[in-house]
Amino acid sequence: MTQDLGTIRSLIPARIDRLDWSPFHTRVILALGTAWVLDGLEITVASAVGPVLSEQETLNLSSAQVGLIATVYLLGEVFGALFFGRLSDALGRRNLFIVTLGVYLGGNALTALTWGNGTAALVFLYLTRFIAGAGIGGEYAAINSAIDEMMPAKYRGRVDIGVNGTYWGGAIIGTIGTYVLLNTVDLNWAWRIGFLLGPIIGLAIWGLRRHLPESPRWLIMHGRQAEAEENIAVIERAAEAHGQTLPPLDDSRAIEIRPTRAHGYLSLLRVLFRQYPSRSTLGATLMITQSFLYNAIFFTYTLVLTKFYGVEEEAAPLYLVAFALGNLIGPLTIGRLFDTVGRRKMISGTYLLSGLLLAITAFLFDAGVLNVITQTIAWSVIFFFASAGASAAYLTVSEIFPLEIRAQAIAVFFAIAQCFGAIGPVFYGSLIGEGDDPGKLFIGYLIGAAVMAVGGIVELVIGIDAEGKSLEDVATPLSVVTR
Repeated sequence: MTQDLGTIRSLIPARIDRLDWSPFHTRVILALGTAWVLDGLEITVASAVGPVLSEQETLNLSSAQVGLIATVYLLGEVFGALFFGRLSDALGRRNLFIVTLGVYLGGNALTALTWGNGTAALVFLYLTRFIAGAGIGGEYAAINSAIDEMMPAKYRGRVDIGVNGTYWGGAIIGTIGTYVLLNTVDLNWAWRIGFLLGPIIGLAIWGLRRHLPESPRWLIMHGRQAEAEENIAVIERAAEAHGQTLPPLDDSRAIEIRPTRAHGYLSLLRVLFRQYPSRSTLGATLMITQSFLYNAIFFTYTLVLTKFYGVEEEAAPLYLVAFALGNLIGPLTIGRLFDTVGRRKMISGTYLLSGLLLAITAFLFDAGVLNVITQTIAWSVIFFFASAGASAAYLTVSEIFPLEIRAQAIAVFFAIAQCFGAIGPVFYGSLIGEGDDPGKLFIGYLIGAAVMAVGGIVELVIGIDAEGKSLEDVATPLSVVTR
């Protein structure tokens, strides 16, 4: 690597992409991938303990106040993604994935300390949920950026999709954990312990994160070539210690960059919609469509079981485990196909297939031929594919924009998706009503199927064939010197 009048010539991206899998990459996944587990855990715990918080012996909240807990957490996620996403691009991935984990741990620990049933306690509760949400939102931006930038190109798709899919592993832990707690521990302690499940996992990975290096790609884009060389050397030594032989690289694979100032969100929006209008349309469409469907089904799941199939409220969460298993297994088993078969084919295929299966299930539901078991199986199969597609939406927005704005781009599209996704639960909740008119929900399911089909068609038409390509080939860095 050389420097001349502010210009840096580097082989670091090529050196990262020539690596095979090593224990270093496993540590990256264990240390950073847990962000999604924590979010799945948080959402599930908050949903499960919500009714408990209405009890006189706990916080004595009204139904409206309980419902607002999820809204405040969501707002925290959006704020955290935007705020910490900006800092991640400016200050580095490693700095932020340490800070955001700390923010999340602090927010949840404070939630468990909420006491009393007055206005002050309610305000404190909402504030702590906002803080926890901000930590998780910041995790999305910093973590996805760091993982993609340190993964060799041939593994990037399956790793990102598998990691994103572990959200449902967190959902399973949260479901089983809260079910056991609420049925064995005094309620006023059970819900507090439930909110501490996530911090226990977070503390377990704190040490792993502290020993991860900064993204070498981020370092060279910010002119810190000496540090980048030190960090890539650490990664290469780990590969060689694992028996890998690293072949020499031709200098033609080097990139030349001239580090530039950090981009704010106004500058980011100009880049996104002036330089990359097609890619911005693609990212927004994939994120919005999957978020609408997921929020619509997931947040009304137990309502459908109790209202239409007569499942007892206490037993409803157990059916969620089967649903979550389908969502977890999909990305873990077919994620590699996004690297081998290709992004465009697999993303469009999973979106279109899940939409088709949902439409078929809608007709079976309307015909009254499903029972609680077959309905659960149908949803599990649908979301086996939909989960992989939804995870690929996050992969897409992470890899199709330049490194200098990657974390902020993830934050923007995450925020857009969350805002549109919030429409789903309200819309489907109104269709469910008291469970006396399945025809309304039938129409709602067809709308959800159509929404996913839109995502699949857009991917088919303007998707990016990023499989096996270096991030710099997928999206040329803004600071690259052209001659």
